[in-house]
Amino acid sequence: MKNWLYSLLALTFALSAQAQNAGSFVRENYQKFEYKIPTRDGTKLHTAVYVPKDASSTNKYPFLMQRTCYSVAPYGPDAYAAQVGPSGTLMRDKYIFVYQDVRGRWASEGKWTNMTPNIPDPQPAAGKKGKKAQTGVATSTAGAPDESSDTYDTIEWLLKNVPNNNGRVGQWGISYPGFYTAASLPDAHPALKAASPQAPVSDFFFDDFHHNGAFIQAYLFTYPVFGIQTPGPTTKSWYDNAFIRTGSKDGYQWQLDLGPLKNVQNYYKDNFYWQETVEHPNYDEFWQKRSILPHLKNVKPAVMTVGGWFDAEDLYGPLNIYKTIEKTSPGTYNTLVMGPFGHGRWSRETGHTLHSNIYFGDSIATFYQRNIEAKFFNHFLKGTGDGKTSLPEAYLFNTGRNEWRTFDKWPAAEAETRSYSLLANGALATNRTMGSPDASGNGFSEFMSDPMKPVPYTEDNTTTQGFTPFNYMSEDQRFAGRRPDVLTFQTEVLTEDLTLGGEITAKLKVSTTGTDADWVVKLIDVYPPDEPNHPYMPNRNIVLGGYQQMVRSEAMRGRFRNSFEKPEPFKPSEITDVTFRLQDVLHTFKKGHRMMIQVQSTWFPLIDRNPQKYVDNIFKAEESDFQKATHRVYENSVIDVQVLK
Repeated sequence: MKNWLYSLLALTFALSAQAQNAGSFVRENYQKFEYKIPTRDGTKLHTAVYVPKDASSTNKYPFLMQRTCYSVAPYGPDAYAAQVGPSGTLMRDKYIFVYQDVRGRWASEGKWTNMTPNIPDPQPAAGKKGKKAQTGVATSTAGAPDESSDTYDTIEWLLKNVPNNNGRVGQWGISYPGFYTAASLPDAHPALKAASPQAPVSDFFFDDFHHNGAFIQAYLFTYPVFGIQTPGPTTKSWYDNAFIRTGSKDGYQWQLDLGPLKNVQNYYKDNFYWQETVEHPNYDEFWQKRSILPHLKNVKPAVMTVGGWFDAEDLYGPLNIYKTIEKTSPGTYNTLVMGPFGHGRWSRETGHTLHSNIYFGDSIATFYQRNIEAKFFNHFLKGTGDGKTSLPEAYLFNTGRNEWRTFDKWPAAEAETRSYSLLANGALATNRTMGSPDASGNGFSEFMSDPMKPVPYTEDNTTTQGFTPFNYMSEDQRFAGRRPDVLTFQTEVLTEDLTLGGEITAKLKVSTTGTDADWVVKLIDVYPPDEPNHPYMPNRNIVLGGYQQMVRSEAMRGRFRNSFEKPEPFKPSEITDVTFRLQDVLHTFKKGHRMMIQVQSTWFPLIDRNPQKYVDNIFKAEESDFQKATHRVYENSVIDVQVLK
């Protein structure tokens, strides 16, 4: 498991972390150095720096930095990475590439904290200036270092100690390193000119480990990576023996047999992050202070946030980081890029670009790297830096037409909101299409939800005990729609193309015979029955005729329908509003297709099972708390979408 896990974690470090022979491009063109960079509290951070060999007083280069909790291996000044930088394009353009193990991880000193809370003005070390004081703003008298100050101190040291730099710094990172990139933006060092948070984590109650408060049980096997402190600086992984070995090839069944989440304690009793998760089931101060979003104010560096429309880990993060900066920092160069990718897959070229069984075109990652990413960094770090990049405000891939589109605002100003009702006859209807909701509001669809027989989130059991999920984001949903505990609503066959572009909001009117329930809404593109397979089908047992491609989906833990901080039970059989956002979309449902909505209450083991009996803390629920319940979705429930002409 170690080698497989390490290769996944090292995605942010490009294709490999193994040393290469002397003939490699990196070794021929770069000189590697390693430093222990001191921060204001004396903690030293291990940093690898690759300097172009032709750097000189007359040929200076900018810095391009990644800070990571996933290791900057290979270690040693004579051990070279196979590739440096976000892409081969930028590697050949040449920068001073910097890689740093963050505080408390791998070869760096200090104590590790998940999603280090931002401190608006950290306490400076004795005899040193605080990050705000260095820019002429008064310093507070309390606090501790955070990721912003560690980044600030690192940049300050690099500028003074690495010769032949041009005084400009850029930063990028994918996933957790994307968070570190976003976390550098509050009180940023003046030399930080360009930052690209990519698939960035922004808030662990809505990204990665939770979705709207529902625990992402598919992440169960990741906890050793995030919940065990290293005894000190090290170049070898210290958590290998803490992984769960199931002895099973059927992850769905193993997790069902595991029983209530309280049984995870048998595996993770010494895992501090698991204990924190269990003790903070609601959106309390513990989670709130770990969100980077409230701190993205008065952002000065240029920002290009990047994400994938089929990113199972971090789709919430990039969209909300971009939108937050738009609101709080209107004068900042702030752009958004969303491609047809899973988590971080724009960082490596696969030739034919697929997600699950869906083919989107060829060399899309290379197009992004050369025409978007390289243009952004070259402009702000080597060029005029005046913001005239010729790049649009939003560079987004339409996953139905398989083409890039550009926008000067997102969501687009011309987007029109359209409401689709969930009719009891299975129709998904607007007032311009067939059917209409029961005027009394009493029409409904209902199903029995049994937490002992939860709806699978995927047909591929081999993925249910991997590090994180992947393919389900565009997987065929026919297996789910044929279950009696999944409601299905669909339009008539479309007579013209329908492009959804923007935000999606589920406004459900529901009731349950229980006192708690989860609600899962899936937006699906139903292909015509005669749709031909494309030539690159990864699974020859799948046919695209009648394929139900999941386009967007989200879960809502019903107890949080009114407040994520103060959960409350349902009153049995009382009609109740449950409103929540799905993440944005840009997808054309083509003529001859249908648009479908599926509604269900279990999605296992992607999310944990709700007992459907209200308990104070589901992580501590007993087996006896789990019960069947009948759920109803009333006809005055609607899905609001934004439509582009």
